[in-house]
Amino acid sequence: MDKILEGLVSSSHPLPLKRVIVRKVVESAENWLDEAQCEAMFDLTTRLILEGQDPFQRQVGHQVLEAYARYHRPEFESFFNKTFVLGLLQQGYHSLDRKDVAILDYIHNGLKLIMSCPSVLDLFSLLQVEVLRMVCERPEPQLCARLSDLLTDFVQCIPKGKLSITFCQQLVRTIGHFQCVSTQEKELREYVSQVTKVSNLLQNIWKAEPSTLLPSLQEVFASISSTDASFEPSVALASLVQHIPLQMITVLIRSLTTDPNVKDASMTQALCRMIDWLSWPLAQHVDTWVIALLKGLAAVQKFTILIDVTLLKIELVFDRLQFPLVSPGALAVLSHMLLSFQHSPEAFHLVVPHVVNLVHSFRSNGLPSSTASLVQLTELIHCMMYHYSGFPDLYEPILEAIKDFPKPSEEKIKLILNQSAWTSQSNSLASCLSRLSGKSETGKTGLINLGNTCYMNSVIQALFMATDFRRQVLSLNLNGCNSLMKKLQHLFAFLAHTQREAYAPRIFFEASRPPWFTPRSQQDCSEYLRFLLDRLHEEEKILKVQSSHTPSESLGCMETSLQEVASKAAMLRETPYTSDGEKTLIENMFGGKLRTHICCLNCRSTSQKVEAFTDLSLAFCPSSSVENLSFQDPAASPGTQAGGLMQAGVPGPSEEPGVYNPAAAAFICDSAVSERMVGCPPDDFCCTESTSVPSESSKIIIDKDVPQNPGGDTTPSVTDLLNYFLAPEILTGDNQYYCENCASLQNAEKTMQITEEPEYLILTLLRFSYDQKYHVRRKILDNVSLPLVLELPVKRTTSFSSLSESWSIDVDLTDISENLAKKLKSSGTEEACCPKLVPYLLSSVVVHSGVSSESGHYYSYARNVTGMVSSHQMCHQSETGALASTQSQLLARDSPSAVIEQDLEKEMSKEWFLFNDSRVTFTSFQSVQKITSRFPKDTAYVLLYRKQNSTNGLSDKKSTSELWVNGDPPLQKELMDAITKDNKLYLQEQELNARARALQAASASCSFRPNGFDDNDPPGSCGPTGGGGGGGFNTVSRLVF
Repeated sequence: MDKILEGLVSSSHPLPLKRVIVRKVVESAENWLDEAQCEAMFDLTTRLILEGQDPFQRQVGHQVLEAYARYHRPEFESFFNKTFVLGLLQQGYHSLDRKDVAILDYIHNGLKLIMSCPSVLDLFSLLQVEVLRMVCERPEPQLCARLSDLLTDFVQCIPKGKLSITFCQQLVRTIGHFQCVSTQEKELREYVSQVTKVSNLLQNIWKAEPSTLLPSLQEVFASISSTDASFEPSVALASLVQHIPLQMITVLIRSLTTDPNVKDASMTQALCRMIDWLSWPLAQHVDTWVIALLKGLAAVQKFTILIDVTLLKIELVFDRLQFPLVSPGALAVLSHMLLSFQHSPEAFHLVVPHVVNLVHSFRSNGLPSSTASLVQLTELIHCMMYHYSGFPDLYEPILEAIKDFPKPSEEKIKLILNQSAWTSQSNSLASCLSRLSGKSETGKTGLINLGNTCYMNSVIQALFMATDFRRQVLSLNLNGCNSLMKKLQHLFAFLAHTQREAYAPRIFFEASRPPWFTPRSQQDCSEYLRFLLDRLHEEEKILKVQSSHTPSESLGCMETSLQEVASKAAMLRETPYTSDGEKTLIENMFGGKLRTHICCLNCRSTSQKVEAFTDLSLAFCPSSSVENLSFQDPAASPGTQAGGLMQAGVPGPSEEPGVYNPAAAAFICDSAVSERMVGCPPDDFCCTESTSVPSESSKIIIDKDVPQNPGGDTTPSVTDLLNYFLAPEILTGDNQYYCENCASLQNAEKTMQITEEPEYLILTLLRFSYDQKYHVRRKILDNVSLPLVLELPVKRTTSFSSLSESWSIDVDLTDISENLAKKLKSSGTEEACCPKLVPYLLSSVVVHSGVSSESGHYYSYARNVTGMVSSHQMCHQSETGALASTQSQLLARDSPSAVIEQDLEKEMSKEWFLFNDSRVTFTSFQSVQKITSRFPKDTAYVLLYRKQNSTNGLSDKKSTSELWVNGDPPLQKELMDAITKDNKLYLQEQELNARARALQAASASCSFRPNGFDDNDPPGSCGPTGGGGGGGFNTVSRLVF
């Protein structure tokens, strides 16, 4: 059979014929063969694998070898023995060199085939010796990566005991010799991937055998501190930094900086090379370790090293700010180096010539992180110019370049400089770990930005501060479940109870991120919020249906994927709820209803429809100043989504710049985007606005060609936008309505009315527009007044049985190019039955900072606002009778009810919080109101209002929240255990830090000697056993790195 196979693969027969015959050969492996025939087949397939002239021969070799080894395992075990494997590793195979990666791959596959055979133990013992020999020979990155693959799959081949320490040390040295000479992106990516595999192997060994960690780190330091001019260690060593536990940073840095055997020249070399590591694209925590070492050196007053390294490397660090992948770490190191270098302007003046170009680069590159980086850089530059004043010729161009960014106060500048000075580090080494600092004075927890995730952080904080919603989420019994609601409950619990300053919501981000959102890219927070609520709603509906068939399942006790939600959403939408008890939590908290009414102006026939919504998208009036639109780079015609859950929006114009919302608020449909959503809109008519139809005599028809009165310089309010949203409009021209009674397109009047108000009213201000004339995307930067109290006109109906109800969005495609200029103002006609005004209090504001939806930064203002009763126990009252009034009078600005007006002053004095990713600070409602006037690019985007329920007609049941400690429900045991465990870990970290500071205090020097001192003769208190012999850390302190 081996002769047949050998002749076949070298023949000139067509490839399809060869494949057919090879398949027959593979099938014949089941037949009996004697030992000689098996060995001949194994020899042939091995030769094909290792010396095959083309991919087909190598593929045939793998297929046949695997088949024959499976059916003739004893014969293969005899063939693949220690002698054979040792010969491959030490001598190679025929013309193939022993360092060829094909040999390692062959051995790797061979181990898989005999894994269940007893002889594999002998091979493991052999390989433990051979892999150590191989790493001592400094293999190339590719071979070392293949070796790492083998050892990752077969950990039994990793040397044990003392040899494991030697193996790790030699592997570190090997990484130090890695080099990539290519400048091509493909080769660079492959190189980074190979290095990552090797560093991951070391991480696994460190976890399995902790005794190997410190010797490995000693070897790292020995490599980077070498003063041998003939050897330059590879920057690939930076890949190891992310695997070093941060809890060790204090003890390791102290041991390193106080060891008398480490000379100043070696320390300088090591620090310079660590700063070079900032260039490694995938390394994490490099900036943390560099800053920790800088602070550690300042604590032991080794200022000569700090001065030399700063002057030598400050320009390189500044240059790294141009590269987005490494910019955040470089900015952190740059800030520390400049702020601590306070004895001379020399370091700052080295980078001054490059500041203006960098600022212009940040502004023009359009990256989402640019705004945040510029704010931090601007603050840094103001601090340095304040400290080193007297150089107007150098600073004037910089001041002109950064004039649009906020300038820190003098008090803040002084505080930053005082905290950053080298002399302030003597007893505060632990301050290098910002992650170990406690909560801010607000008592609130921030959210760590995971890479342009401010859009999620701002929304989550707004939802968390929606007190009644938070309490309902925390009170759900979801133990043992893995739904998205469970992950939200977990996140809310940590925000409420963790002792950390900021929490990293990685699990929730991965679970809630819309699939079309590109990771690490800025996104639209409104789109994310709508998707999140939609997903939670559909998931709960599906689980309720499932639990009705399987009563043993509790709510949310299954994880539903996006595909599962999509497959069942349409069926569930066709079955509307009949009572509040059947509503989902999202419906109860954020769900409202709109009634759309269209009247044909020819035959006066009408059609109407009721739809559910979770947010209202408010367009700006056409009179808004176009001069305040922010121009963006030309973009393709914008597409939007049509979500599976509820949202009401205002269509955009056809001939004038339309209101564009990247979250589908303007309904400019893009089929490619729509197809990726949970649900797509049907083609049948569905209006999203409704109100009663005024009489013909009361209508004021506004033609789109007639310029509108801008109304002076009065700042529009949210009430004005709501007025505009609810105003009647005439459907004419291209937007004519197809009247079934007339059987033709007719002019029609379209009105809408809110028939059921939500507990939390979400308003999205449509700030992003698309100019169809110039084909550019703009942001409307108009300031909008935010009323603390908003009154929503609601005209409740007793029955909607004759109407079609649905939680899905139906889009009237004829409305896509509808002219916003045709919106009617107040009709002046009194209605027979007027809506009831429902008071709402402002709960939170999500602010977008920037000029584009694809860039900038999000943060949020929020406060604790509750309704008077729990939303789940409040009975909606039927409203009958109302005062006759025009619609504009009902929505007149600043018309709070008597009850709300009495408490307005009290509400304004309540505490507001500013949530900006990890930072949480106190603020005031005045700051919220003035945000756009102070910072023109910072504009309110998403608003949350909380309905205020009156005490009349309420259920007699006692509010659940009154029984809860501090208003929040007690946590489930699973959640409490997780939080307790994390808080205990946090305290252990703090304790380790405190013990290190105690040792630091005993060894710190008292004098400031800017010229440095002889490293061979340090003060007695700086010795490794200073302050009482070193205690429990004596062994670590004396380690020679």
